[in-house]
Amino acid sequence: MPNSDLLLRSRSAVWHPCTQMKRHETLPLVPIQRGNGIWLYDFDGKRYLDAVSSWWVNLFGHCNPRINSAITDQLGKLEHVMLAGFTHEPVVQLSERLATLAPAGLGHCFYASDGASATEIALKMSVHFWRNTGKPDKTRFVSLQNSYHGETLGALSVTDVALFKDAYASLIHASATIVSPDSRNADAGENAEAFALRCAAQLETYLQQHHEHLAAFIVEPLVQGAAGMAMYHPAYLTRARELCDQYQVHLIADEIAVGMGRTGTLFACEQANISPDFLLLSKGITGGYLPLSVVMTTDNIYQAFYADNVARGFLHSHSYTGNPLACRAALATLDIFAADDVLNSNRSKAAYLNRIAAPLREHPGIQNFRNTGMIWAFEVASPHADFAQRCFSLALEHELLLRPMGNTVYFMPPYIVSEQEIDLLVERTLKIIDSLC
Repeated sequence: MPNSDLLLRSRSAVWHPCTQMKRHETLPLVPIQRGNGIWLYDFDGKRYLDAVSSWWVNLFGHCNPRINSAITDQLGKLEHVMLAGFTHEPVVQLSERLATLAPAGLGHCFYASDGASATEIALKMSVHFWRNTGKPDKTRFVSLQNSYHGETLGALSVTDVALFKDAYASLIHASATIVSPDSRNADAGENAEAFALRCAAQLETYLQQHHEHLAAFIVEPLVQGAAGMAMYHPAYLTRARELCDQYQVHLIADEIAVGMGRTGTLFACEQANISPDFLLLSKGITGGYLPLSVVMTTDNIYQAFYADNVARGFLHSHSYTGNPLACRAALATLDIFAADDVLNSNRSKAAYLNRIAAPLREHPGIQNFRNTGMIWAFEVASPHADFAQRCFSLALEHELLLRPMGNTVYFMPPYIVSEQEIDLLVERTLKIIDSLC
């Protein structure tokens, strides 16, 4: 199918997400025909290095042969069965393996299809737990400033991004926000750990005053994605766990974007040596292949719903909950982590990128160059009000898929990225920044 024909048909028939469709009158859609490894190819054979893992989901490259093989094998056995009243081997295996890998105590898995749904489940489950345990007034939530937890109504109630939230304000159950430990906001001479603990003191004050009505504190561990890859010290999470225990407030760790090795450990919470009450996973859990999300929680929470009374049960469902194909993709993804020693390999790749990125770090137009695990970000001092769109378009000309957030450029490449591809990514990004500054 020619590019021009596909573009015309897509623009008229497909309402694309997170997009002002009118922009595509002048900014063409990018028609992708196939993917291979870290590269995407259009119908003319032009390639693009997927530096953002296709919205942060692709861990081991496009058309990974091992994940392909697992899904193909599962197709010949069982494509789907409802998980209400039925079960199947892939969902049991995945739940058992996650329980052995996750922070201690998270032995129960509840499945959905996407990150926002996982957020909804955790919020509902938290409030329902308090109701089942005789504390029905605990119905409120608190999250960080500039947080992002999804765009369904419940998820928007704990999201602090006006662009996504304001249009639906009349529909949203209001929640509180507290100051973010984003290290960019530290005072001069104040290190990241000291700033994180100073922010945690504000959390303590809020919990002290409002804990009787609070069900949960929800947080993106270590990196707030939609806030422009805001990174912070794990001491904040350690202190948050202590405070949530002290004031009987659930801690929800939204690792939808930062889990599955993205921050340098399989789960970001490991770096704070904590176990949350709820751990949310999605995006990379299937290696970027199929929609799947999971809420992991404790036996204490599970037991609060275990009763003869049906109304005490957690009556939440999705048609494709625990889909066998998605579970097999997730199991194949975990197999790759184990077989390829991915976390150690990623540390080597991160160190390499940080070394060769010195020209970016020292560029006069770049500020706040930062890194956590396999995430890099920096701000660009550009005179262009439409910097993000210009950068995106120019990157395509340089065979790169970059998707800036405002003036923040970030890299979140698949873990299979080679040193040669890292060289290309840094070299061409530097050319793009030179052009835009």
